[in-house]
Amino acid sequence: MKLFAYVVKDKDGNVTKGTVEAETKESLIQHFHKQQQLIFSISETKVKPKKKAHRGVKTDDLVVFSRQFTTLIESGIPVVECLGILESQVETAYFKSVITDSLREVKEGASLSAAFKKHKDVFPDIYLSMVEAAEASGNLPDILNRVSVYLEKSSALRKKVLSALYYPVVIILMAIAITGFLVFKVIPTFKEIFASLGGVLPLPTQILIAFSDFIRKPVILLSILGILIIVSFIFKRYIRTDKGKRNFHKMLLKLPVFGELIRKMAIAKFSRTFATLAKSGVSIMNCLDIVAKTSGNKIIEEAVLASKKSIQEGQPISVPLERTGVFPPMVVKMVAIGERSGRLEEMLSKIAQFYEEQTDAMVAGLASLIEPMVIAFLGVVVGGIVVSLFLPIIKITQYIGGMH
Repeated sequence: MKLFAYVVKDKDGNVTKGTVEAETKESLIQHFHKQQQLIFSISETKVKPKKKAHRGVKTDDLVVFSRQFTTLIESGIPVVECLGILESQVETAYFKSVITDSLREVKEGASLSAAFKKHKDVFPDIYLSMVEAAEASGNLPDILNRVSVYLEKSSALRKKVLSALYYPVVIILMAIAITGFLVFKVIPTFKEIFASLGGVLPLPTQILIAFSDFIRKPVILLSILGILIIVSFIFKRYIRTDKGKRNFHKMLLKLPVFGELIRKMAIAKFSRTFATLAKSGVSIMNCLDIVAKTSGNKIIEEAVLASKKSIQEGQPISVPLERTGVFPPMVVKMVAIGERSGRLEEMLSKIAQFYEEQTDAMVAGLASLIEPMVIAFLGVVVGGIVVSLFLPIIKITQYIGGMH
């Protein structure tokens, strides 16, 4: 396949430019002629234009797309016409180009899943597998609706956790900004005032002024900034390696309070993804591959892949899951019951619902716990600085009062 850059105009007068892969220039010309498009230029190119600046289709956009697609399919409209309608309704430029390209692929005879697979930056693995399963079963509307529900629930869970962290993060940033203002602006002013008055300053005030003088030196500031940049660079490089990512994710799971929250979220996602795929007719082996990729934690990913090897050897799913030590006994027992009763998808859905509720409760508890801790932090840091600055003034006031 060769890559061609093109500029064409459709029958409505809209000019489109971009790049596309094709066997030959002649086949591409025939394709545009079939679409009743006027060709301005077609030339072979070697380098694909960088799209990173335009990428980033939100989960909410994908959910809306799937919901609308479901409605159109249920109305009896063919897939090609559905994509044409959706193409005109999508507002995000990059997502619009993805649908345009998918529409072209489908018109040329490709399956919907094959067309979507060319845009894995937009459509996650679970989405592609479910569309492929839908094409095999002929149940596209139901499965598109199911994947929409899955994406909505996953997005809602992530948003709840992030929203709970916004408040303490904002407060901590404000505390850092206020502390910086006091250290770099207010304390030097007070230092000049105290120097003009003379006398011996209280020990807390001396320590505070000495710290301000130290931290405001250009060499110290540049050194701190340089160390932070170097540590950040080394850390990013390290966690990109398999060993680094594994150790980092292992440490996250062992964190007090937050480690348990991460584990609950991962189990909820594992169960929800597994249940959604299994209900849609995806094979167990493919389910486990996708569940491992989408777990978000290297330890859980390795546990799922290890389970897959044992299952291939004929063992029940619950046995290797228990052996990994990652999944709680309740999860293992419910999976075992689901396997024996032939209701695995139902049990996985119940596990997902339980752990999503547990995560919600834990997030709410963390929010109420973090708030007083942040306030205490502000009181100690900012309050300590203010008290240290005003100790000499109080001392002077008492001295003047004693003279009278």
